Amino acid sequence: MSTDPTSSGRLPTAYTTPGSSSFTEFLATHAPELLPGRRTLPAGAVPQAPHGTTIVALTFPGGVLMAGDRRATMGNYIANREIEKVFPADNFSCVGIAGTAGVAVELVRLFQVELEHYEKIEGALLSLDGKANRLATMIRGNLALAMQGLVVVPLFAGFDLDRDTGRIFSYDVTGGRYEEHEHHSVGSGSVFARGALKKLWRRDLEGRDAARVAVEALYDAADDDSATGGPDMNRRIWPVVASVTADGYQRWDDDTLGEIVEEVVAGRRGETRGAGTAGGNGIGGGAR
Repeated sequence: MSTDPTSSGRLPTAYTTPGSSSFTEFLATHAPELLPGRRTLPAGAVPQAPHGTTIVALTFPGGVLMAGDRRATMGNYIANREIEKVFPADNFSCVGIAGTAGVAVELVRLFQVELEHYEKIEGALLSLDGKANRLATMIRGNLALAMQGLVVVPLFAGFDLDRDTGRIFSYDVTGGRYEEHEHHSVGSGSVFARGALKKLWRRDLEGRDAARVAVEALYDAADDDSATGGPDMNRRIWPVVASVTADGYQRWDDDTLGEIVEEVVAGRRGETRGAGTAGGNGIGGGAR
């Protein structure tokens, strides 16, 4: 009789032995080569790879909103015009990526599995603080690759079911976790986006107004940072915008975003923005 457990249709012992609720710890024990940070790079210089750029996030009454531009660069080349940089982590949180795109997307997928695995093993959702801590641990595990130039610096946000509010967390390459208040941005255009957020963010922003502020911030980033892509009116490529509330994660549809982008562009041209303009910020009224 064969001693290979898979030959009889049974799962290997590793899959049936009780252990940690962390999928990352499971991989580290039984298949460490599958973790991004455990891979050994060959000798030589690290080749250029596509990089994601600017992500913004802001809180509003009832939740949090995150947005990212669609450009990936490789040196002075545009590697991709339609890259996705904002992803759902689970039903009540989202993560945006900046840094080496390939490693970042892989890390996000592993994070999604990590949260799903915990929920299945424990029968309960991980708290928002717990999710932020798990992501910090995963980033810390990527430090070896970061030291060789493959840096990943995500932005994490979600709706805290215990506090009934939206929260934002930023990270550094060593896995340091920092809670941000009101708004934040990461990536190559973050300095310019952050300046726009400081001027446009208000505590009473709701729905469509919050999305408008995020688009304005990304527009300012693209205006001064060549690695950040602005709205592409010819190809109709808009930023990825997602909100997380007590109802869960929701990505905004392209039709609504198209209207917001056209308002922002018209405003930058000095054209009439239509009814509903609020104060001197030029933020269109009406919640989504």
